[in-house]
Amino acid sequence: MAERLLVVRAGRTFIDGAFRPAAVVVQDGLVVDVVGVRDRVIASTVLVPDDAVLLPGLVDSHVHVNEPGRTEWEGFRSATLAAAAGGVTTLVDMPLNSLPPTTTAEALEIKRAAAAASAYVDVGFWGGAVPENLGALGPLNDAGVFGFKCFLSPSGVDEFPHLSRPQLLDAMQEVAALGSRLIVHAEDPALLGDDGALGRGYDAFLASRPPASEASAIDAVIDAARRTGARAHILHLSDAHSLPAIRAAKADGVALTVETCPHYLTIVAEEIPDGASEFKCCPPIRESGNRDLLWAGIVDGTIDAVVSDHSPSTIDLKRSGGGDFGLAWGGIAGLQVGLSAVWTEARSRGIPLERILPLFTTGPASVAGLRGAGVIEPGAPAHLTVFGLDDPFVIDASKLLHKNPITAYDHRVLSGRIRRTWLHGRPIYDVTDGGPGDAPRFRGKPRGRLLSARVTG
Repeated sequence: MAERLLVVRAGRTFIDGAFRPAAVVVQDGLVVDVVGVRDRVIASTVLVPDDAVLLPGLVDSHVHVNEPGRTEWEGFRSATLAAAAGGVTTLVDMPLNSLPPTTTAEALEIKRAAAAASAYVDVGFWGGAVPENLGALGPLNDAGVFGFKCFLSPSGVDEFPHLSRPQLLDAMQEVAALGSRLIVHAEDPALLGDDGALGRGYDAFLASRPPASEASAIDAVIDAARRTGARAHILHLSDAHSLPAIRAAKADGVALTVETCPHYLTIVAEEIPDGASEFKCCPPIRESGNRDLLWAGIVDGTIDAVVSDHSPSTIDLKRSGGGDFGLAWGGIAGLQVGLSAVWTEARSRGIPLERILPLFTTGPASVAGLRGAGVIEPGAPAHLTVFGLDDPFVIDASKLLHKNPITAYDHRVLSGRIRRTWLHGRPIYDVTDGGPGDAPRFRGKPRGRLLSARVTG
C-alpha cells in the first residue's frame, strides 16, 4: 500500500544550484514532484520557516567509522547519528581503521553486517588497494564497493600498508580495467620527517609534513592517471600550492577530482595551541595564506568536494604522549559540524551559500559515483534537511554525537545549524528551534540502507 503524500514547502529550496520557492512532494521514500508553493497539493504539509532553507540531504564520501574491530573509536550507530544531526543522509565508509580492513569481499560482508542494524543514514563502502590484493580487486568491485583507496605513505595501521610508485601504476591500471576509481592519500614518504616524538609545539609537526610531500605525490597520481586513463581522486588536499597542477591536469582531460575538508578551510596553523593534539591530522592543517588559496580553489571550481575525513579515536590515543604531536593519533572528528563550520567561514568571506552547497552534495556524490544523492528532483530519494542559516552553534565536544568527546572544533562559535533531517521521506532528526541549548531528537529505528555500486552507480 502506497504511503500518504508528504509535502515540504519552503520559500528557499536548493534546486539545480539555486534557491527558489518550492513544494517538494514525497511518496514512498522518493521525490515524486517539485511544484510551486502556491500549487494546491492535498497532503500532510511541513512548512519550513522563512529564516531557514530546505536542502537536499548532504553527502560525505570520506568517513572512518572503524566498526568492527575498533568500535571504541567509532561505530555505525554513533557515526550515523552524528551524520543525521549534521544533515548528512549518505556517507561512504573508508576501508580502514576497522578490523579486518575492507580489502577483501569477505571483509566487506563483515562490515556490512555490522552496519545493517545500526545505520541511521544510508551507507556505502570504499574498498582498499594494498600491496597484498593488487591484481585481485575484481571480487571487491563485484561486491559493490564504490572504488578503492590507497596510501602512498604509511597509513598509521600495519594492516593497511601503502603502495610504492610502481604499485600505484599497477593499481591504476587495474581499476581502469574494472571501470572503477582510485582514491589516494597523497603524501610522498621520502619527503616526510621521521616517526617519533616531536614535542608539544605544532610547528615541528607541520615542518615534518611539508607541502613538497603532497606536491610530489599528487604529481605521481596525475602521471599514473594520465598514462592509464583511470579515474583518480585526491583525498583531503591541504596544500593549496598543488591546485595549479590539478587544474592543468583537468584541463588536459585527465579524469581527476579533488576534495578538501572543513578543517583546512576553517582552522589555521597559527591558531593551534601547544599540546592541542586534537588538531593533528595528515596531511596537516597549514598556514592562513594557504587557507586563502584553498578558498580560491573553492570559488574557481577546481575543488570538487568538501568532506569531513571524520577520523576519530579514543581520547587516550589523541592525547598520547601528553600532547606530543609526533606521538598522538592523527585525525579530526567533525562529521556533525562540517556545513556549519564552512558556512561560517564562507559568509565571513562574502561567499554565498549557493557556492558551497554543491561541494557538500552533488560534488561528493559524483566523486563516489552515487546516483540520485545530493539532489532534490523527481525520482531521487527523499533525503531532505532544514538548515537555519543564522542559528548560533557553539561547539561543545561533550554534546556532539560521535562516540568520543574530543574534536578540533570544540568551543568554536558557528553560524548555521541543521534543524531537521528526513531520510527516504521519513523524519529522523530534529531540534526544537535550532537554538544552542536544544537536545537532538531522533525518530524511529535505524532505517539507513546499505548502498552498493552495483546497484546505484
